[in-house]
Amino acid sequence: MRILAITSVKNEGAFLIEWLAHHRAVGFTDFLVFSNDCSDGTDAMLDRLAALGWLTHLPNPGPWKEGPQWAALKQARDHPLTTGADWIAVIDVDEFVAIKTGDGTLQALFDAVPAATAFALTWRLFGNCGVVRYEDRPVTAQFPRCAPAAMLWPWRASMFKTLFANDGTYEKLGVHRPQAPREAGLANSLWVDGSGRKLPALYQRQRLFTPPGSAPYDLVQLNHYPLGAMESYVVKCERGRSNRQQGGFDMGYWVERNFCTEEDDAVRRYDTAAGALRAELMRDRDLAKLHADAVAWRRARFEALMRDEPYRALFGRLLLCPPSQPLSEAAARAMVGYGQRAQEA
Repeated sequence: MRILAITSVKNEGAFLIEWLAHHRAVGFTDFLVFSNDCSDGTDAMLDRLAALGWLTHLPNPGPWKEGPQWAALKQARDHPLTTGADWIAVIDVDEFVAIKTGDGTLQALFDAVPAATAFALTWRLFGNCGVVRYEDRPVTAQFPRCAPAAMLWPWRASMFKTLFANDGTYEKLGVHRPQAPREAGLANSLWVDGSGRKLPALYQRQRLFTPPGSAPYDLVQLNHYPLGAMESYVVKCERGRSNRQQGGFDMGYWVERNFCTEEDDAVRRYDTAAGALRAELMRDRDLAKLHADAVAWRRARFEALMRDEPYRALFGRLLLCPPSQPLSEAAARAMVGYGQRAQEA
């Protein structure tokens, strides 16, 4: 079985090895990685990883009509790795699949819900945990605290990425879900959430979030580490979003994702397997040097940005801002109600 992960990166060299090793341990067999405008050597790392047989790297230079990520997905649509895959997921380098059933592999997830043709992998938002300095250590170890399992608002806490069977039901790839369904394929399409529960038929065609407050994490969750250390977040803000139609990184982005309410250790089950794969990769001298160079670039870039008042002010606000507190149930329901009424208007 071929299980493909597709991602698009810019200046992610410091995090790339951890992400790859983790998802190889999870059971992805192939990686199709697009890069653009890299200053930290990420593109060179990807070339080396391709030479080692770990992935396929395609440069994705601009300009782009809809941003680099959408341009990459258009290229990926007809790539042999895509057309030959049995299952596909479009996931970012700050997202880590954590499977809680069986031996923690994708095959165990498929065995748990054998009729499913699409798994909505709902985000579990992992906050900053008060970490200021960027460190060259696994992200999954540095940031163990996250949002509550059942949170009504903000709605982004219920957003998902999709692991879907590449059975011809959908014609196009999408950032969060496959797009352009074929009517003939929908008859046999079964969308489930991360607890294996059947989702309404509407999910076959649209929706980007599972029902708020449903805590769909019994079988699988998508650990999302959107913030990282404060220093690293400042560098991320300079990089900008991969989809130019979305807003930039700022304090609003930070506050809506910086939840450190609960500790979740689901990802710990991969420590041994992923650690061994990271060590294997780092034994390659060329790759180890490229990783070290990317780490040094990230630290130097932060220091350079501190000479610029807007970034210095942003860093100061991060230092001042405590972790976000989940709303009370009443306040959260009120916010959801406002949104529903706005849609109905």
